[in-house]
Amino acid sequence: MRRHGDVRLFLLVAFAASWLIALPVWLGAAPFGGAAFQILGILIMFTPSLGVLAVWLTRRRGTTARQWARATGLTFGPRRGRTAALLAAALIGVPLLVAVALLVSAAVGVVRLDVAGLSLYRAQVAAVLDQMPLDPRVLYAVQVAQAVLIAPILNAIPALGEEWGWRGWLLPRLLGDPAVSPTPATGEFGSGEPGTSEAGTGEWRPARVWPALVLSGVIWGLWHAPLTLKGYNYPALGAWAAVLFVGFCVIFGALLGWVRLRSRSVWPAVAAHASVNATTGLALLLGDAAAPPNPALAGISGIVGWVLLALVVLVVYRLRPIAVPR
Repeated sequence: MRRHGDVRLFLLVAFAASWLIALPVWLGAAPFGGAAFQILGILIMFTPSLGVLAVWLTRRRGTTARQWARATGLTFGPRRGRTAALLAAALIGVPLLVAVALLVSAAVGVVRLDVAGLSLYRAQVAAVLDQMPLDPRVLYAVQVAQAVLIAPILNAIPALGEEWGWRGWLLPRLLGDPAVSPTPATGEFGSGEPGTSEAGTGEWRPARVWPALVLSGVIWGLWHAPLTLKGYNYPALGAWAAVLFVGFCVIFGALLGWVRLRSRSVWPAVAAHASVNATTGLALLLGDAAAPPNPALAGISGIVGWVLLALVVLVVYRLRPIAVPR
C-alpha cells in the first residue's frame, strides 16, 4: 500500500483541486466563453503541478529541489541537443499536424471549408470587424502567425502546469523510474537518476511503456471531466464529450509521452501541448458557416485527427523507439 500512496496523493490533489476550481462553472457563475471561464480554465491547468508538489513535500522530504526538478523533467535532460531538436519539432510539427488533420477532414467529407470567404471566421469576429474595418483574410493570417509563433510561448506556463504532472512525474512513476518511485522491497523511494530502469541501466522496460502511456492518457482525459462533462471541446455531445476526450488524450498523450521519454525532459511535451491549444480551434474556423464543422469528427481533436495522430505515434515509436534493457 505504501508503494502507491504517492500516486493516490497526486491524483487526489490534482482531481480535487480541479473540481473545486470548476465549481463556478457548474453553479452557472462562469459560462463557457466568458472571461471568468477562461481564468478558471487556466487555473485548473496548474492542479497536476500541485499534485507533484504535494508528493515532493510530503513523501520526498529528503530530495532537494534540484534533484526533484531533474527527476521530473524540469531540466533539459542528459542530451540537450536532442531535447532542443524535439522542442523545435514540437513547435513546428504540431501546427502542421493540425493543418493536415483539417485537410484530411475536408478530403473525407466531415468538414466543408470556406477558405475564400472565411464565413465561419467572419461570424466569429463580427464584433471586431464592426469596430475596425479590417480585411478578414489579413486578420486571420495575423492570428495564425500569433498562434504558431507567439501563443505557444504564452501558453507554455499553464501547459507546464499540466505536463509537469502528467508527463513529468506520473508517466515515469508508472514506468517504475527509481528517481520518482518507491522500491518494491521497502516501499521507500529510490535514489536513482531520472530516466533509469529498475535495473539501473538508464533504459525503460518494454512491457511497461504502452500500458503506462495508455493509463496516463486515460487519467489525463478523466481529469478534464469538470469541464468536458459540460460539453467542453465537443458542445453537441453534452456529457458524452468527457468520454470522447479521453480517446484524444490517450493518443495525443502517447505522442507527448514519446517526446518526454526520448528527451528525458518535460519541455518538448510542454511545447507540443501549448501549440495544440493555440492552433486547434483557429483551424476549425476555416469551416463554412452554413455547415459548421463537428469537432467530434473534424480536426486534430476529432476522430479524423485521432487516426492521423495514431499513425504518427506508431511511426515515431517504430523509427525512434524508447530504449529497453537487453
